[in-house]
Amino acid sequence: MFKSLNKLFTKAVYAPIIIAQGHYVKKVTLKLPEAAGERSGTAGKGQKLRLLIVGDSAAAGVGVDDQSQALTGNLVSALSDCYQIDWLLLARSGHTTLDSLKMISEQPQQTFDIIVTSLGVNDVTGTLPVSTWLSQQQDLITLLRKQFSCQQILITQVPPMGQFSALPQPLRRYLGARSALFNRKLTTLIESQDDCQLIDINSELNRDDMAEDGFHPGPNIYQHWAEIVAEKIKSQYNYK
Repeated sequence: MFKSLNKLFTKAVYAPIIIAQGHYVKKVTLKLPEAAGERSGTAGKGQKLRLLIVGDSAAAGVGVDDQSQALTGNLVSALSDCYQIDWLLLARSGHTTLDSLKMISEQPQQTFDIIVTSLGVNDVTGTLPVSTWLSQQQDLITLLRKQFSCQQILITQVPPMGQFSALPQPLRRYLGARSALFNRKLTTLIESQDDCQLIDINSELNRDDMAEDGFHPGPNIYQHWAEIVAEKIKSQYNYK
């Protein structure tokens, strides 16, 4: 009982600080553009692989100058020695899971073998309950299956926001705990869905490897992320 009361008291004390810091960070954080470059194309030789990347500012390459340095470019490069890749990027800065649901619903039906998603940061920073986010994630998975007849969906976990250097304390601690909660619930959601797998970058976010805004990936993180996804595809999936 006393533990619960203490927790409620702590929340009441820190809530105004966290809200004020959230407004301040939003106001002063450097606004970086999405990476320039093509958002669809064909590359490589070999077995045909149809690849779709869906998501938010990280998927859109914020933090680097060109898509060749971002997740999409690095992933296509890493796979092009084994596959002929037809790829498409559908991502926008600021997108929540609900925004991506709307974007996907407006796309024509087509077929992709692999879909990679990057969503959750903008849901974590808002007031969305984790239960609502999980429902939206499941709706997104269901829609991706229906719209794109995909074989596998690789879902990138929410990054460890407690390591974002742009965030002051206690906001950083709060968002770190919230992102960890979202990831735990996401793991439970997809563990019984055979066509879904989690992508965990599984590394400390070195401040020097982050973009200059302290909030988005830099080139090294994008490359590392793409290598993990590429190895997952190469080691576990065989396409006809």
